Amino acid sequence: MIDWAHFTPWTSLAGGALIGAAAAMLVLLNGRIAGVSGIVGGLLAPRAADIAWRVAFVLGLLAAPLFVRGNPRIEAGLGTLLLAGLLVGLGTSYGSGCTSGHGVCGVSRLSPRSLAATLAFMAAGMLTVFAVRHLA
Repeated sequence: MIDWAHFTPWTSLAGGALIGAAAAMLVLLNGRIAGVSGIVGGLLAPRAADIAWRVAFVLGLLAAPLFVRGNPRIEAGLGTLLLAGLLVGLGTSYGSGCTSGHGVCGVSRLSPRSLAATLAFMAAGMLTVFAVRHLA
C-alpha cells in the first residue's frame, strides 16, 4: 500500500539528481569516489592533502538537514540508532564500501563487485521491511 500523503516522487527525483551530480563532480574534478564510508574513514587516518575536501564533504552531509522543510522524525530510540550505525559500519567493512560508494558510484561505472553489493543491499532491505511489517 502506498502512503500517498508522503509519496514525493519529484523531490525524490531532485534529490537523486543532486546526489548523482555531486558524485560525478567529485570523480571528475577530484578523481575521488563519493563513498561516505571511505571519505569518513580517510579522516580517521588523514593525509594532509586529503583533509580539506573530506571535511567539506562531511560538513555538507551534516548541514543538509538544516535546509529541509518540515519536521523530520525518526521513530527509533538512541540504542536502536547506535546499533544500526554499528551494523552499517560492520557491513561497509565486510562489503568493502557503502551504499553510496557501491550503489551510486560503482554501479554507474558498471563494477561487477558493486553490482553484486548493491543487489545484496537491496535484498537485505526488502527482507528487513518484510520481516518488520509481516513477521514482527
